[in-house]
Amino acid sequence: MNYKFFTHQDCAFYPCHDLNEWRSCLFCWCPLYLLDCDGTFVLKNGIKDCSNCVIPHTEEGYDYILEVVQSKVYRR
Repeated sequence: MNYKFFTHQDCAFYPCHDLNEWRSCLFCWCPLYLLDCDGTFVLKNGIKDCSNCVIPHTEEGYDYILEVVQSKVYRR
């Protein structure tokens, strides 16, 4: 079992991004949304739009998200 990956193929929004290879639904709602992340987001009228960011859905995304949360939330 891979704890870093699962897909929810019955979701009305699946696939939410056009990725050719690895796609994970684990972080459907990104834990970094409220943080200053290095993702590809834009601010539209003061609202963070992460539609073009695929970090949570990539194979490396799990480790990256944990690293950012630990360093910014838990200050480790």
